[in-house]
Amino acid sequence: MQHEQLTPFPADFLWGASTSAYQVEGAWDADGKGPSVIDSHMHRPEGVTDFTVAADHYHRFDEDVELFAELGLTAYRFSIAWTRIVPDGDGEVNPAGIAHYHRVIDALLARGIEPVVTMYHFDLPAALDERGGWSERSTIDAFERYARILFEEYGSKVKYWLTINEQNMMILHGRAIGTTGRSGQVAGRELYQQNHHMFLAQAKAMILCHEILPEAKIGPAPNIVSVYAATCAPEDVIAADDWDAIRNLLYTDLSVRGSYHPLAWVYLKAKGWEPEILDGDLDLLAGAKPDFLAFNYYSTQTVGASRGDASDIQVRGGDQQVVRGEVGLYRAEKNQHLPVNAFGWEIDPVGFRTTMRRLWDRYRLPLIITENGLGAFDELVDGRVHDDYRIEFLRLHLEQIQLAITDGVEVFGYCPWTAIDLVSTHQGISKRYGFIFVDRTEDDLKDLARIRKDSYFWYQDVIASRGERLEHAAPTAAQPGR
Repeated sequence: MQHEQLTPFPADFLWGASTSAYQVEGAWDADGKGPSVIDSHMHRPEGVTDFTVAADHYHRFDEDVELFAELGLTAYRFSIAWTRIVPDGDGEVNPAGIAHYHRVIDALLARGIEPVVTMYHFDLPAALDERGGWSERSTIDAFERYARILFEEYGSKVKYWLTINEQNMMILHGRAIGTTGRSGQVAGRELYQQNHHMFLAQAKAMILCHEILPEAKIGPAPNIVSVYAATCAPEDVIAADDWDAIRNLLYTDLSVRGSYHPLAWVYLKAKGWEPEILDGDLDLLAGAKPDFLAFNYYSTQTVGASRGDASDIQVRGGDQQVVRGEVGLYRAEKNQHLPVNAFGWEIDPVGFRTTMRRLWDRYRLPLIITENGLGAFDELVDGRVHDDYRIEFLRLHLEQIQLAITDGVEVFGYCPWTAIDLVSTHQGISKRYGFIFVDRTEDDLKDLARIRKDSYFWYQDVIASRGERLEHAAPTAAQPGR
């Protein structure tokens, strides 16, 4: 639909940016923090940094929050490290960890920035992992207790809560993103039993939030993309429907409706992977009512009918954002209508609008985008980072948000990935997403100086104009990250 006039961004729209604790904080063992699966089991390629220091946001959050305020952010989506609050996952509470996040939240509120808190972003406590992690129902209780601690400590200050970041990526691509831990080195039925337990933990957290904090809002944060059929051949359309159900709707339906999507359930039964569901589980899932739906979006996926052989599967170098394929289910296809970035991710701003429209049509819940961004090998030259390629990417996606709003979709916030450079999942600190450059390399911490990129000043103007000024000159083909 082409609109003659666009609806403005809402006056109370949350103009934000995102990070996650393990990728930005560093201080991996400071002040009583326990180890997570990231610390215990993440193996980095040679020459790629680990997460022990990252951007040192733990020690420099005041400086960073000042920069966020100058940028004009009205929201900051970040995660709390479970192991800072409860070092072993279900034992004694760590007062130093509690105090740290009070300071972070207070610093944000003092500068008019709304904290949007992710409770769990891949970093399961290693002690729980050693005991079986999400394979054990006891982890559900540990997560509920952790949620209660967060709500009781920070509930008077935090209005927006996110339960679990990208649960679908942890289940579908746990080895690719490297966050499985020992208990995640499983497959098939046990993996989907873990998935079921995570949904029960999320449901308990949502119910508890509404009981303790009736004014707060809480929702899930999966990674959701539109799935295209490679052609209009009916067999390709069926394959796209199947993969959409398994990749997307299994997770959104269970989060919002409290029920398993029928196509996804048929798939699990055919594989012999259906989880054990105890009495009361389905009632619990149905009783959890999210207030909104958060989602992360980077690209779309295009699939065709399976040919029944190994040609269905695309090599993707461990990258969870590149469509893979599964013999007998769907075939990975390249979308010839889309450009790709330096990492093989197809760039599809219009698919972003499609994704928002589909989510709104199915669930009628307000939407907030909690990740969307372009990673690139940014270069610091004469004290500046000229990242026009990132500006162009974000501009195109913001245009599609406004179009979706004009379509009638309720979108209340945008938190691109990332507020500040952090350690990426695959390429370390070299692959950068932030509006703020952190001056370090894979093996040299330098002074960790913060430097505003060109995208910082562009986004500052976008926020100041409430989305009215999105224009920016198109980048040249020679610039990195394209």
